[in-house]
Amino acid sequence: MRVSHFTGLYRLYHLYRLYRLSSTSRPDSRPFLPASGSSRTGAAMGGLADATRIARAGVTTVAILSAALAVAMAVSAPAQAKPAKIAKKAPRVPVTAAHATPLPPPLARALATSQVPPSHVSVIVAKVDNPLQTRGAIPAPMLALNPNVPRNPASTMKLVTTIAALDMLGPDYRWRTQAFTDGQSDGRTLNGNLYFKGTGDPKLVPEEMEKFIAELHNAGVTNLNGDIVLDRSAYSADIGAQGPIDGDADRPYNVAPDPLLYSFKAMSFTFTSNPNGTVDVGVLPPLANLQVANEMSSAAAGNCGDWLARIHPSVSTTADGAYLAHFSGPYPASCEDKGWNIAAPDRDRFFLGGFRALWQASGGQFNGNVRTGVVPPGARLLVTHRGQTLAEVVHDMNKFSNNVMARQLFLTLGLAADGKTPASIARSRDVLGRWLDKNDLAMPSLVVENGSGLSRVERISAMELARLLQHGINSPTGQVLVESMPTVGVDGTMRNRLTNRDVAGNAHVKTGTLDDVSAVAGYVATRSGSTYVVVSLVNDPRASNARGFNDALISWVYENAP
Repeated sequence: MRVSHFTGLYRLYHLYRLYRLSSTSRPDSRPFLPASGSSRTGAAMGGLADATRIARAGVTTVAILSAALAVAMAVSAPAQAKPAKIAKKAPRVPVTAAHATPLPPPLARALATSQVPPSHVSVIVAKVDNPLQTRGAIPAPMLALNPNVPRNPASTMKLVTTIAALDMLGPDYRWRTQAFTDGQSDGRTLNGNLYFKGTGDPKLVPEEMEKFIAELHNAGVTNLNGDIVLDRSAYSADIGAQGPIDGDADRPYNVAPDPLLYSFKAMSFTFTSNPNGTVDVGVLPPLANLQVANEMSSAAAGNCGDWLARIHPSVSTTADGAYLAHFSGPYPASCEDKGWNIAAPDRDRFFLGGFRALWQASGGQFNGNVRTGVVPPGARLLVTHRGQTLAEVVHDMNKFSNNVMARQLFLTLGLAADGKTPASIARSRDVLGRWLDKNDLAMPSLVVENGSGLSRVERISAMELARLLQHGINSPTGQVLVESMPTVGVDGTMRNRLTNRDVAGNAHVKTGTLDDVSAVAGYVATRSGSTYVVVSLVNDPRASNARGFNDALISWVYENAP
């Protein structure tokens, strides 16, 4: 058996970050926000043309690295997992007859092809104007179909969370994760427990944990004689009590919020067949308490097909606190490299395994255990680690539609508002409501369950979402918002859509997909040089058929909007 912890996938994750950081500084990339005296939003999307040239030059690299990051971050979207309907009673959503501006013939035909009735679709297309003219209302829409009907927005709900967070917290906001001790150190060995206290960092990934560990070493801690105690008091104890949307707790997108969420509490396995008949297994993140039983063999013949069922994957816990991953059966060589993501059992064990692996790799020694507790009075602060910025977090959250990150961010709205703990869904809803009132963004249809869109009860109307998008692009953080959204035909969840159409690279669109829901919402920079807000919310048992309609809508706006 051969097990590779630091796989090429992990290296691609770092390469992706380097690519993203370097591309933003290229001289021919105009900023999305304008110089003084111009329309802020016009320049915001006007820079898309130059950004497109950069993106298209590296589109293959971006697609590969984006896919690698999606796996490494364990972003398993419900669109791919096909979650089953759950027996939760949802609010009754009124359905109205199609009205307002009629769809142009090409779009009407595309919708007819989907077999979704117009009464189950809401569309808004409206030009972005000067912010002084759009506060509290959007310009007369170019297209409007059932604009005021509350509908399930799926992951386009992340735009509500993103725009509110950028405005309230600022793009440079960083989460804090602290380490305390109740013991004494001789400059190398800490005799006592190490307490970790988190504030819900959505991206406490191995890269950040390595920095945290380096900071502990700089504080004079190399050897630990004591236990790790995890203080999760920043969140209300009932957060995460609600069951997963599809009843499958093993799905990474169903991981519950956690003030000390390490690496999304998800394991990402990769499989690679070798000419000698063996199969290599890689895993992210590295875990010191993970044992891999690899009984697979590489089969020269056979189609890939249902490869996952053939290798009988399982992850269980042992009596001594370890994880056991077991794989057996033939793995066809035609599968080449495949991946499997699973939510880890037991968040304490997962944190311990990840910390210990990186601690030992750094030369530190630690043989203690892990438990949940609180930082005791009088404990001494050793390190305050500040995570990645909000701008970086919403970039990855929206590009790859990470539900776990969105739920963490939504809770941060309430936690950061006054610094009081514990955070709760109710507090975040209240903070969001006050922010909407302050900005004259009345949303009577808005129903927020967790702020991610991974919900059967969340609701918003197309008109409300369009008004929010108008506000977002006209705000001082409009550039960060636009850049966080998938670029059509280039990256994120839109990387494989409209790749051969002229709109590719000229629109930033957030997608949303659940059973019975297909949605898009974002900005289109048109061929004529204008910028339009585009929202389409489809709620119907045949919503998956409407993906072609949504793509046709985006392309039509680019080609035809004045």
